[in-house]
Amino acid sequence: MSIFGAAASANTNPNKSTEVQQPPADSVSSLCFSPKANLLVATSWDNQVRCWEVMGSGTNVGTVPKASISHEQPVLCSTWKDDGTTVFSGGCDKQVKMWPLSGSQPVTVAMHDAPVKELAWIPEMNLLVTGSWDKTLRYWDLRQPNPAHVQQLPERCYALTVKHPLMVAGTADRNLIVFNLQNPQTEFKRIISPLKYQTRCLAAFPDQQGFLVGSIEGRVGVHHLDDSQQSKNFTFKCHREGNEIYSVNSLNFHPAHGTFATAGSDGAFNFWDKDSKQRLKAMSRCSQPIPCSAFNNDGSIYAYAVCYDWSKGAENHNPSTAKTYIYLHFPQESEVKGKPRIGTSGRK
Repeated sequence: MSIFGAAASANTNPNKSTEVQQPPADSVSSLCFSPKANLLVATSWDNQVRCWEVMGSGTNVGTVPKASISHEQPVLCSTWKDDGTTVFSGGCDKQVKMWPLSGSQPVTVAMHDAPVKELAWIPEMNLLVTGSWDKTLRYWDLRQPNPAHVQQLPERCYALTVKHPLMVAGTADRNLIVFNLQNPQTEFKRIISPLKYQTRCLAAFPDQQGFLVGSIEGRVGVHHLDDSQQSKNFTFKCHREGNEIYSVNSLNFHPAHGTFATAGSDGAFNFWDKDSKQRLKAMSRCSQPIPCSAFNNDGSIYAYAVCYDWSKGAENHNPSTAKTYIYLHFPQESEVKGKPRIGTSGRK
């Protein structure tokens, strides 16, 4: 029996997901889908930004590598322009590249004084916002070489989420800085994270009334902005196995159902409903951490990377066995559709 146990523990794909072809040679740092098509972009520690097209439907789905560009150092973050024509990527070379997928050469459109950890395109403002370890957020009008505004942060930017007009930046020292983008040059509210440990990820509610925060200590906070809604705030534990506690690395709201996914360094991803406070589906653990994930534009595909997350440093990295995978999961409706609370009518 021990042989079967060993085989199972080394399984990078226990959920029988579709494997993305020609994955990066090093760990994946971000994943994002085009808002207009099933084009998937991954950034990675091998200095690359890669794009695949997801073809087919149902069980007959394949991936075709489309194109890639290079940075001079590891790439940490990526996002798409809302029209689906252009990808932005930023990283340890302290710059953001704009990559038109039409085949034009990438151009540098933003610079920081330290690595760029987060970025987001804000279509309502026609601006790019970038967050860096230089303790600033910078807004960029792509027609101008200099930032339209530089917003000082109390510490290094670790996480960022935008759902106009709500923007939340998470920094070192557990600061969560909330902005109303109708007045982007002023902090709307500054909160100390409800979680006791370092912030790893954020996700704005689809209705912009609050946000999720995930920490390195296997816990997620559900936080409402309105003072009258504070009684609805709660935190919950996840991505734990006995006494082993793992980081929550990624939070993604489903674009149709308002439920959300968490992914963690335990190698698992789960689907949750914050309104009924329940887990909808727990997926099997992969044999390596999941550092990042993303839904496509209609929520029919959930992409996730399985690879070393560098949380135990270089001494625990074995290049001969450390392979990087990107998988596509096709959620069943029962996994991602919220369940009614007791006292409400049954499902339609």
